[in-house]
Amino acid sequence: MTRKTARDFPPDVLKLFDQFVHGDIDRRGFVDGAKRLTIGAAAAGAFLDELLPRFAEAAQVEKNDPRIAGETLEIPSPDGYGKVKGYFVHPAKVEGKLPTVLVIHENRGLNPHIEDIARRLALENFVVLAPDALAPLGGYPGDEDKARALFPQLDQAKTRNDFIAAYGALKNCPIGNGKVGAIGFCYGGGVVNFLATKLPDLAAGVPFYGAQPAAEEVAKIKAPLLIHYAESDERINAGWPAYEAALKAAGTHYQTFIYPGVQHGFNNDTTPRYDQAAAALAWKRSVDFFNAHLRA
Repeated sequence: MTRKTARDFPPDVLKLFDQFVHGDIDRRGFVDGAKRLTIGAAAAGAFLDELLPRFAEAAQVEKNDPRIAGETLEIPSPDGYGKVKGYFVHPAKVEGKLPTVLVIHENRGLNPHIEDIARRLALENFVVLAPDALAPLGGYPGDEDKARALFPQLDQAKTRNDFIAAYGALKNCPIGNGKVGAIGFCYGGGVVNFLATKLPDLAAGVPFYGAQPAAEEVAKIKAPLLIHYAESDERINAGWPAYEAALKAAGTHYQTFIYPGVQHGFNNDTTPRYDQAAAALAWKRSVDFFNAHLRA
């Protein structure tokens, strides 16, 4: 079967899907909205089924790949939920101290796609930790709808402190070189922006289409940033002008790329919003950025 892309869906249906993914509407809300744009309920339901993630089809690195070693870690988080669990993965053969990267998921917790992202970074010779914000609620439930429903139940102040605790674990990792970068997607991109305002020794931040921090917090950012946006992402892009102005005023070292014609979530290769060319370019830029700032 030919893999569908964003171009196979009406733009207004993609906007509805973005609302669905971010919890603004439920399945019924999507179907009802799509029915008004398509030929009926069957077509609307089919659109949703076609847009949902297909993890197995997109996986690039298997968990048992002999080139990597992975395990679940439990890290104390006294200012968060008490402890934070995460997927810890690194090259199977570690030579010397390696740079470390914190991977922060979207608003569904540590799903198979984000675990795969962590393994891809391990193959780039990084030590990687991907925490699961849903761990205090039982962890990623294996179902995207259930995960999305759980997410609003989190105390975000505690969750953010859990990510700070995970950062600390990487900072002090015995096989790490003491330099930590952070990469995040959607919700996780917003967390990367937040961490940059709270962690003066964060060595590099790479937010993908993430919510921007308050302008008054931007002056606290010391880390260099590589910021990725999708051109067709009105919701997130609305906050970029103020963020850019604050970054310039603060003299922050940053690069921004807005990828033309692509949707929010273009890096997520489990759904049709994925754009192969943009994702490949953004990934290369991200790995090069980490290499430049975490290995020197």
